[in-house]
Amino acid sequence: MNYNLSFQERAKLSMEQLSKQQPVTLEEAKAQVQWLKNSSVSKNKKKRP
Repeated sequence: MNYNLSFQERAKLSMEQLSKQQPVTLEEAKAQVQWLKNSSVSKNKKKRP
């Protein structure tokens, strides 16, 4: 990865990458949220010190 990119160059590259992705429907997004909720259940909750 080239770390000498300006913010504008980085934003342009990321917009190009996003334009190549397939669009996501609302149903697909909801299904992904539901899957994440179901798969990320923690049995042992961490306690604050």
